Amino acid sequence: MNVCSISRPRANPGATGITRRRFGGAVLEMILILPVLLYLAFGTVEFGYYFYVQHTLEGAARDGVRASIPAGAVYADITAAVDAAMAASNLASSGYTIQVKDGAAVILNLGSAVQGDTMTVTVTCTWGTAGAGYRPWGLIGTAKQVIGAAVMRKEG
Repeated sequence: MNVCSISRPRANPGATGITRRRFGGAVLEMILILPVLLYLAFGTVEFGYYFYVQHTLEGAARDGVRASIPAGAVYADITAAVDAAMAASNLASSGYTIQVKDGAAVILNLGSAVQGDTMTVTVTCTWGTAGAGYRPWGLIGTAKQVIGAAVMRKEG
């Protein structure tokens, strides 16, 4: 028998037990699943940008603390290094603050720091100002503090 001549028997439309195809199921499934997929996609964008901003603040703090550890460093060196890092990542207008600590005490004058002291630079901003354009669902609150910090020892 020739393979091409074999055909499937046709179903008798009047016979019982025969089901018809329904095409509305795919549309219904899409309507139910699409919002979940959108929340996942936009949530990924929002949290991804949050971690980018946090990483940028940590990099700016690292640059600031590196500027603070040489002998003869002044507070303006720290702020210039942090400002340059924030401007390079397009976050200069994020309303960030810089805090410099020598051990546990907050200092504004690096002349009091001596060799071997632990220098800590912390850069902080709020998510409402840093992530202004990347909050499609608003999953992260606008008052959330984004913090980057770095620690190094003062050189002689």
